[in-house]
Amino acid sequence: MTTFTDAPSSHFRSEGDINTTDAREQWNRGLQHARTDELLARDSQVFLHQAMSTPCLDALVGAKGIYIEDAQGKQYMDFHGNNVHQLGHGHPAVIDAIQTQLQQLPFAPRRFTHSTAIECAEKLTQICGGNLDRVLFAPGGTSVIGMALKLARHVTKNYKVVSLWDSFHGASLDAISVGGEACFREGMGPLMAGVERIPPAVSYRGALPSPDGSDVHYADYLEYVIEKEGGVGAFIAEAVRNTDVQVPSKAYWKRVREICDKYNVMLIIDDIPNGMGRCGEWFTYQAYDIEPDILCIGKGFGGGVVPIAAMVTQDKYNTAAKVSLGHYTHEKSPLGCAAALATINEIEQQALLPKVRQDAQFMQRELERMQQTYALIGDVRGIGLLWGVELVCDPITKQRAFDEAEAVLYQCLNNGLSFKVSQGNVIQLSPPLIITREQLTEALTLFENAIKKVSKDFNYV
Repeated sequence: MTTFTDAPSSHFRSEGDINTTDAREQWNRGLQHARTDELLARDSQVFLHQAMSTPCLDALVGAKGIYIEDAQGKQYMDFHGNNVHQLGHGHPAVIDAIQTQLQQLPFAPRRFTHSTAIECAEKLTQICGGNLDRVLFAPGGTSVIGMALKLARHVTKNYKVVSLWDSFHGASLDAISVGGEACFREGMGPLMAGVERIPPAVSYRGALPSPDGSDVHYADYLEYVIEKEGGVGAFIAEAVRNTDVQVPSKAYWKRVREICDKYNVMLIIDDIPNGMGRCGEWFTYQAYDIEPDILCIGKGFGGGVVPIAAMVTQDKYNTAAKVSLGHYTHEKSPLGCAAALATINEIEQQALLPKVRQDAQFMQRELERMQQTYALIGDVRGIGLLWGVELVCDPITKQRAFDEAEAVLYQCLNNGLSFKVSQGNVIQLSPPLIITREQLTEALTLFENAIKKVSKDFNYV
C-alpha cells in the first residue's frame, strides 16, 4: 500500500505546508483525541493521497467568523482559509442570500439566464471598472484559467504563453502547463506546448538581483523572450504572488503592460487568491494602476461558501461566439451568483477596502518591528492583509530556515493560530478582512511569542 512517505522529497519544500516530516508526526501524536484520530484514520483510508494535502492536519467541526474549530472544540484564528475567507466563515449575509436563492431558483440549466446571474455580472464589471465589461462564470478558478488561455489563443491566433517560474495557476493539466512549480508537473509527461517561463520579480532572493534593488529588469526579460520566441499570445501572472507573497513594484507592472501592448500580447492577471479586497483594492491590478486584457477571479468570490469563479475581459474581445470557452454545467450557478453578489455588497457596506488599507499599515509596522528584533526574520513583505515573513538561518547567505518555520507553525497552532508555510520557510499571514484590530493584535502577539520561543530554542541572538 502506498504510504505518505513514498512522496518524492521535492514535494516537501514547495507551495504548501510540510506534511511528512517528524515535526508533523509529532503534531499528530500530540492530538490525543479519539474522535480526531478516528476521522484522520478514515480520511487516510478513503481519499487518494496527494502531496501537500495529506496527511491532514486536524479534523474540523465548525467554522465561523475568523475562527475554525476542531473536533476537540479548540478554536484557531484562521490566517490561511485557502484564500476564500475575505468575509470570514459563514457570513450571515452570504448564508441568507444562498437560502433565499434556494427557495426561488436553486439551479439554472445552460441556455437559460436569470436575474441573479445578470446582476452579479453587472456588479462585477462595475467594481472592475475601466474596459473590463464582459464576464463568464465557472465553477472554480482553475476552470477560468483554461477559459482565459483559450480566449487569448482565439483573439491573437498565437498559442504560445509566457508565465513565471514558481507561479501557481491551478492543478488541471492546462493550468500546470503554465504554472511554474515542478511538483505539479512531476511525472505528468507532455503538457501543453508553447509555454515559456521567465523569472519572477523577486526583491529578496531573486534570480537576477539588481544592485539598486529595483525589479524593472525582470519585465525587460519578458520582452527579450517575446522577441526571441515569436508567436506569443499571452503573458499570465498573479499581480502579487500569493503563496510566498512577492510584491513587485509599480514600475515593473507598468513596463509589463507596455511590453504586452507593443507586441499585441494579451495580459492575463490571475487574481484568484488575492481578489475581492485582500490588497485594499477590489483587485490587485488596481493597486498597480494598470488594466489586464483578461482578469481571472475565484476563491473568495463566493463568500467562502459556494465555489464560483469568473473571467472578466473587454468588449473588443467578445469575438468567440462560435467557440465554447467554458460551457460548464454550473456556468451561471444561481447559488454561486447569489453568494458572490452578497459578498460584493458586504465588502462595500462594511467599507472593508479602506479598513484593509489601515490594517496593512498596522501589520507592516508590527512585522517590521519584529524583523528588527529577531535575527530569524530575514524579510517582511506584503500588501493589504496579505503578508509574508521569510525566516532565514543567516541574514547574509539567506539560507532558508526550514525547521525553524515548522517550529513556529506548530507553536502557533498549539496556541490557536493557523496559517500557511510556503517554500518551506515563508510564513504567510492572510487573515479575514473582517478581523478586528483587537483580534489582529492578539494574533500578532501569538506569532511574535512563537518567533521568540523558536529563536531561543534554535540559539538565535
